[in-house]
Amino acid sequence: MTTAETRRLVARLWNYCDVLRDDGVSTIDYVEQLTFLLFLKMAHERANRKLNPDKSLKGVAARWQLLLDTDGDDLEVAYRHVLEDLGKQPGTLGVIFRKAQNKIQDPAKLKRLIVDLIDKEKWSNQGVDIKGDAYEELLAKGAEDIKAGAGQYFTPRALTSAMVDCIRPTPDDTICDPACGTGGFLLAAYDHIIREYSRELNPDQRAQLASGGISGVELVDGTARLAAMNMLLHGIGKPSGPSLIRVGDALAEPPASYPSVVLANPPFGKKSSITVIAEEGGKANREDIEYARRDFWVTTKNKQLNFVQHIASMLGMPGRAAVVVPDNVLFEGGAGETVRRRLLQQFDVHTLLRLPTGIFYAGGVKANVLFFDKKHARPDTPWTSKLWVYDFRGDQHFTLKQKRLKRDHLEDFVKCYQAGDIENRIETDRFKPFTYDELLARDKVNLDITLVTDPGLDNADSFLPPDVIAQEIVEDLEAALGEFAAIAESLQRAKKERNVSE
Repeated sequence: MTTAETRRLVARLWNYCDVLRDDGVSTIDYVEQLTFLLFLKMAHERANRKLNPDKSLKGVAARWQLLLDTDGDDLEVAYRHVLEDLGKQPGTLGVIFRKAQNKIQDPAKLKRLIVDLIDKEKWSNQGVDIKGDAYEELLAKGAEDIKAGAGQYFTPRALTSAMVDCIRPTPDDTICDPACGTGGFLLAAYDHIIREYSRELNPDQRAQLASGGISGVELVDGTARLAAMNMLLHGIGKPSGPSLIRVGDALAEPPASYPSVVLANPPFGKKSSITVIAEEGGKANREDIEYARRDFWVTTKNKQLNFVQHIASMLGMPGRAAVVVPDNVLFEGGAGETVRRRLLQQFDVHTLLRLPTGIFYAGGVKANVLFFDKKHARPDTPWTSKLWVYDFRGDQHFTLKQKRLKRDHLEDFVKCYQAGDIENRIETDRFKPFTYDELLARDKVNLDITLVTDPGLDNADSFLPPDVIAQEIVEDLEAALGEFAAIAESLQRAKKERNVSE
């Protein structure tokens, strides 16, 4: 829960971002630099505490002291060497500092960040909630910087909270997100378990939660380091231990473990240049990178369909999953139809939440949450008996600034979901069941089902408020401009790096 102390920490650290922005340091770059420096500071505190000092962090702690003792151009050189050295280390160290670079070129401003803003705080003495919430607030602010492309890794907290409240993870679950971004789903699951079971947790369960029961995979180095730090600040994992965030492409190989809970918002976007080769084979262009996934149902370049197949494959038995998917997963023919047929046959696909637009940082995204369970096989009978569809789209309109999605907006869905008692659900105007036979009778097993229509489409005299329409237009334009700005920024950065290397 956000406290005055949390707000104070965030304000102090965030205000300095405006100073660095004039030097070309983007919001997400600033958060990344904070990640490096906070880790070093915390390692220094833990290695030098009077009671039970962590001797394994002595080497890392010495690097923080080196930065404190160095000034001017020597500081920039020392910092660069620290990042390079730590990036070669195994475990959590390697994940946080992998391919790390110094983006703060002014030694005076770097010194101020180290001494005045970070060293004066005792991060290891702060409560986990305070420092964890402060870092979460920084990540949320970073996600608002659309020009930096940060929003693509951030799922609205209101949505993650509602999904977790429906899935209801327990201390005995193993939880994984194969496209974890900054770790929002993993932390929401952890918070739920602590909130609901803190008095009942035994030492083994606490150890499992902190060191392996919750894990994630992230393709992008910079985002993976944010996730690893986010988890550390919430008490999950150890600075000197193995990382609970694996850096890599989750689709590249079959799962090595089978968690009982999967929560994910796989990346949206156009078709991948990578084709996954499924069990039945399939041809790919020679210039494509091929993945040999014999556990997949069908070969496709659609990465959203591939993530659905991957999650279906990795889910333990019994297991339950909640996955954000774009509309095309629900209606696309060919491979999409095959995936839907297999999913309905082999899994209990029991709930579909239709999400409104305007809640994601990528403009114009139309998405849904698909809930399904994995149970013991019964070849002669499909596992899905009823798919309950909750339509929260047709008459709902949100924006990122003027009308943000809040947890209260999803309360009716969570109540209708009836976690733990889905057999006794009650039908409403928004929430209706469709039998397995009804779903298969639909063209291409199309699950793109609308229950509530926008009144503005049926009545010419009924329109959205002008300010809502204007805001939606503005945000769509900002998102498009942000994409171009991000491309231009990356090209300029690449040019600068080329000039420096020459």
